[in-house]
Amino acid sequence: MKNEQVHQLLYEALETEIGGVLVYKTAIRCALNDDLKEEWEKYLDQTENHERIIRELLGKFELDPDMETPGRKIVRHIGQSLVKAMELALESGNTQAAQIVAAECVVEAETKDHLNWELVAQVAENTEGEEGNILMAAHEQVEKEEDEHLYHSTGWARELWIDSLGLPAVIPPPEEEKQVQTAIGAARAKQSRAELL
Repeated sequence: MKNEQVHQLLYEALETEIGGVLVYKTAIRCALNDDLKEEWEKYLDQTENHERIIRELLGKFELDPDMETPGRKIVRHIGQSLVKAMELALESGNTQAAQIVAAECVVEAETKDHLNWELVAQVAENTEGEEGNILMAAHEQVEKEEDEHLYHSTGWARELWIDSLGLPAVIPPPEEEKQVQTAIGAARAKQSRAELL
């Protein structure tokens, strides 16, 4: 395994969590639906904890959490762009559209976040000894929450769009109602829309 690339992954994971905090803080300002706002407030708290976990992980590998890398700059730029997109949507004055933009931005941020933690698990499974155990322990602390963030947020974005189109929507989405935490569960929840309408 390439240690330099593993370190890059950890730095990007930290930057993703930092950006995620900003994304959620902005998304909460866009939320009209009380259930969605409550969910994003919960995810903000969890994301702040995930940032703490990844900072501790960097410390255990004797990596400087303030180290600037090209990958971090790109991840930061993407996070800032998501925040800017939501701010532009808020400035437009169309609150329903701003809520949808926020949901899409959350899905974008959580897709990268979910990928980072999947890769951390891959590294952990292929690393022997204490380092592998440290990585796996960090992954296990966040895995279920990261799954929920991605799959539930995707459901919210879909249903908010469907509602804005004037079609029957399931709000809160089936992913929320069924407490989905896996890709298979998300697919089944999405298929159950018709019976929930």
